[in-house]
This record gives sequence, C-alpha cells and structure tokens, in this order.
Amino acid sequence: MKYSCTVEINQPIHKTVALWENENNFKEWQDGFESIEHLSGTRNEKGAKSKIILNGKRKIELVETIILNDLPKEKTALYEHIHMTNTQTTRFKEISSNKTQLISEVEYTKFNGFLIKMIAKLFPNKFKQQSQKWLIQFKTFAERAS
Repeated sequence: MKYSCTVEINQPIHKTVALWENENNFKEWQDGFESIEHLSGTRNEKGAKSKIILNGKRKIELVETIILNDLPKEKTALYEHIHMTNTQTTRFKEISSNKTQLISEVEYTKFNGFLIKMIAKLFPNKFKQQSQKWLIQFKTFAERAS
C-alpha cells in the first residue's frame, strides 16, 4: 500500500524543516508521542536507529532506521513494528519566501498478522487519514511557532 499526503505551511522552508526535525516538538503534532530513544549510529544520519514510542489507545513501539537524510530536499526512513513495516519519505519545497510545501510519501511493505492485514485491505484510507492528520497538526503547530 502506497500513498502520499501534502500540506502548505506559512513559514520559510528553513524554519519549517528545523521545527519538523526537532525531536522536542514531536509531542506537539504527533498524537500519543511519548519518546524517542537513539539506539545506534550517528543521530539523523544514514543507518542511525531509534526507538519511538507512541502511547494512545494502545502502546506502539517502532524502530526507525534512517535510509537517507538530505534535508531540506528529503529524508527517508524505515519504520518497523511487530505488525507492520513501512518507509516514509518526507520532502520540503519552497513555494515562496514564507510558504513551504511538506510532502509525505508512505509505503507499507509488510503486514504481520491476520487482523492488521484485514484492516489494511478493508480500510486502507485509515492509514492515509492518520498521516494527513499529523501533517495538518504539524502545520498548525509550525504556523504558531515564532
């Protein structure tokens, strides 16, 4: 399953990228974000691994592996969870001196377990809706930041 989401943010590209990259801001726009723990490699560089914990309706633990970090152009990471594996590529494009387009491309490559496979097959839009929701929440957060 593959999809993309986008949002335009009323901030310069350098500020938008800095806000998006700052791990202290994740809780501001990712529902349930609890923590990120650096595991290995040089932080934010190719090969770096981190454990991310989200705690909403249920606790979710992901291992993030950076595949490419060439920001502001793009950043690609692999996310592995007990029930699914996906890659996410995030791109930033300057629209004007005070407007940035944020594009997120997500590809789920593996689902483990009957229930998650059924959810992905029957309700594929749920995954995209969550990604788009986080982009909109990031936009709101970024536009309030000064």
